[in-house]
Amino acid sequence: MVSDGLNLLLEKKVTLMKFKKVILAYSGGLDTSVIAKWLMEKYECEVITFTADIGQGSETKDAKVKAKKLGIKKIYIEDLQETFVKDYVYPMFRSNAIYEGEYFLGTSIARPLISKRLIEIAKKEGADAICHGATGKGNDQVRFELSAYALNPKIKIIAPWREWAFNSRKDLVRYARLNKIAIDFDLGKKSPYSMDANILHTSYEGGILEDPWKSPEESMWLRTKSIEKSANKADILELEFKNGDVIKINKKILSPFKVLEKLNQLAGKHGIGRIDIVENRYVGIKSRGCYETPGGTIYHKAHKAMESITMDRELLHLKEDLANRYTRLIYNGYWFSPERESLQKLINDSQKRVTGTVKIKLLKGNVMVLGRKSPYSIYSEDLSTFETDSGDYDQRDAEGFIKVNSLRLRNRQK
Repeated sequence: MVSDGLNLLLEKKVTLMKFKKVILAYSGGLDTSVIAKWLMEKYECEVITFTADIGQGSETKDAKVKAKKLGIKKIYIEDLQETFVKDYVYPMFRSNAIYEGEYFLGTSIARPLISKRLIEIAKKEGADAICHGATGKGNDQVRFELSAYALNPKIKIIAPWREWAFNSRKDLVRYARLNKIAIDFDLGKKSPYSMDANILHTSYEGGILEDPWKSPEESMWLRTKSIEKSANKADILELEFKNGDVIKINKKILSPFKVLEKLNQLAGKHGIGRIDIVENRYVGIKSRGCYETPGGTIYHKAHKAMESITMDRELLHLKEDLANRYTRLIYNGYWFSPERESLQKLINDSQKRVTGTVKIKLLKGNVMVLGRKSPYSIYSEDLSTFETDSGDYDQRDAEGFIKVNSLRLRNRQK
């Protein structure tokens, strides 16, 4: 397919618009490095790169070096770690959002923040368009573009994987070598998986994972120890919540990012936070992915424990009913939608009394709640005890309660 050289690989699939300046969401990896060069050749435009540091590690430093080597003159690298956790992850955590019962939305929740900054930088720089490296089969193209259009309906978006003639990453590697683009593949760092990372999680897709029967190698997991190699001695933590958010670990005040960073470190050593799932992408494809969400797994368990003694039953159940809808909105890319924003107000309001302390034990992949207390607790020991009758509950009243509620069930048998 690529034997005819670059002319075939660069063949247009669509009529090109004219752009003078494009803001590229740049990771420094193979895809976005090729995209940067491709944009300059294909559109003959100035490319400005934007890299968001949201806790993915040394990747951001490498991105600056790689962008310079590509001839990029203007490079944005921004530390958005605290903003990411405080304004995106924490609001999501208040809802207890988990997609299809397992996925903690680590990639999904990062996309609206990146899109927001792309739009803001495009406005600042007077750019004609923004560009992302998401494939035409995935969810991220939807998330990036829905967010971008919500913030600027007139923005032009370039999605190379839907335009160019490259069909695989082998094509990208060949193009990179022909254009002398430094890539990890040539440095012996090639991973067999497509990966995404931030402070909340690391995801793994592709390679052998495309066969749902095959197990990943143990070496794939980068943030958590296996159960067999995890710590033999438990860690006991006290997480203090205020209005639904963790503000202290073991009585030490920490910023939102530092909270997640600390929980990640502790969970990783205890083998907490791995999942291997087949999920339903918004575009209609089933996808097998593996995820590590170490700190988020602890946080979720503790938050539910805090809610259990501070929230009214019907409010809690209403929030649970809405959580699935809220979760799908984030997964599908509707963070900046009016329905998500309205649901967020309700969720935030429900957290006004979710304040107190949860005691957690971590050991061998398990997160165990040992205790919970709150100045706003509506748990009554007098009511719940089996030892005596006290308070406002008279056990004899239960007979009438049961008869009234069983009326429709009894009538079915007549």
